Amino acid sequence: MPYLLISTQIRLESGPTNVGDEFSDPEVMNYLGARKTTMLGNNFSEYHVDDPPRVVLDKLEKWGFRVLAMTGVGQTLVWCLHKELVV
Repeated sequence: MPYLLISTQIRLESGPTNVGDEFSDPEVMNYLGARKTTMLGNNFSEYHVDDPPRVVLDKLEKWGFRVLAMTGVGQTLVWCLHKELVV
């Protein structure tokens, strides 16, 4: 899985952080200590950690992920990360 999106609400910049969807790499999610949850009314699951985004970004950098882009969407901060595939 070479791409990963993480996000948080601006008012919650100290955590929690959304770190993946139901199709995310379980090994990466386990490394982050993420828990898989489904919000009432949603038909999809997401992974969350209690850490702030900065801590999550530091952890993912150690695994070879690099930030490609970052933006704000309404009250949400979103980072797109990529990891080079080793062939």
